[in-house]
Amino acid sequence: MSPIPLGVLDLVPVPSGSTAAEALAHSIDLARRTEEFGYARYWFAEHHLNPGVAGTSPAVVLALTASATSTIRIGSGAVQLGHRTALSTVEEFGLIDALHPGRLDLGLGRSAGPPQRRRPAEVESGGEGEGEGAAPSEPVVPATPVVDGRTPNGLRIPDRFSFAHLLGHPRVALQQKLLNLPGAQPQDYSEQVDDVLALLRGEYRTAEGVEAHAVPGEGADVQVWILGSSGGVSAETAGRNGLRFAANYHVSPATVLEAAEGYRAAFKPSAELDRPYLTVSADVVVAQDDATARELATGYAPWVRSIRTAEGAIPYPTPAEARELPWSQEDGKLVADRVDTQFVGSPRTVADHLERLRDATGADELLITTITHGHADRVRSYRLLAEEWQRRG
Repeated sequence: MSPIPLGVLDLVPVPSGSTAAEALAHSIDLARRTEEFGYARYWFAEHHLNPGVAGTSPAVVLALTASATSTIRIGSGAVQLGHRTALSTVEEFGLIDALHPGRLDLGLGRSAGPPQRRRPAEVESGGEGEGEGAAPSEPVVPATPVVDGRTPNGLRIPDRFSFAHLLGHPRVALQQKLLNLPGAQPQDYSEQVDDVLALLRGEYRTAEGVEAHAVPGEGADVQVWILGSSGGVSAETAGRNGLRFAANYHVSPATVLEAAEGYRAAFKPSAELDRPYLTVSADVVVAQDDATARELATGYAPWVRSIRTAEGAIPYPTPAEARELPWSQEDGKLVADRVDTQFVGSPRTVADHLERLRDATGADELLITTITHGHADRVRSYRLLAEEWQRRG
């Protein structure tokens, strides 16, 4: 099978000893470089109240990046609809599309909002950000068999991680307070996506027949994507509307198969797509050899721990700093699913892992997120992977 396109998912990480301004400059530089390397798209995530992550507003960073690049598609991975309106989202992306038409991906997620109402058959593994709007649910059993934590082709599928310990956490509650206006009630996610699509098409009308037209925004040439972590609300919304779907192996590896299969089961052809179209994310660190890559990835475990304890992502540590941080068995268990499914190694090692992920999920694209302390190491990781991926083509 020929290699499928690779994209980039960037959280705009802030390394220890650095600043948010430097992180933003590095991300824009990385977008330029990955465009040269042949990556298909470059997405920015949205996270809040994280000292080590500067990607708080995808639309703002996209506007800056659009002017610094020329051919690579750019987008959000994802705009968090839990604390914004359909109109504000369409207007923001309409503004960018007005100056950079035909290059935008509008990725929509439901993080940062409370759990959605759902029918008994509906489940969702939680928000698309670690613990942001997370909700417990019963697992869905995917059709692809998983034996001893692996698919038939060897892809690691760990035990399901529970975000229940974050529900009601003071820092999660604080984030909700700061992101939402007092007394505001978030709209049902599926209805909100419907409103986004109607505004883009120029078909929005109230029940009384009153029309609304977003200018700019209406008619914008954007690809709409839905991001999800399970086969629940997000996958069903993407499928029902015939939209592209991004499944988060890097956030929730235990549920990637049910997300992919739930999306395909719900898919209905649309004017945009006649068949399902899926990208799957993966955490990756590539270096010239396996040992060097493992050293560069040393800071990953404590960084994930800081997210899953609701501390907020810490500035990404150097390998030496990471080894000095206190660590316990409980810490190891807290991050085991993420560490065990991070693809770390030489170009050949990582490309082999990515091929397994592609084949197990049936992905049409893969979305690569790489964090290292040094910017040059991060750029090199993307370059080495692109060269190996293209070589296999």
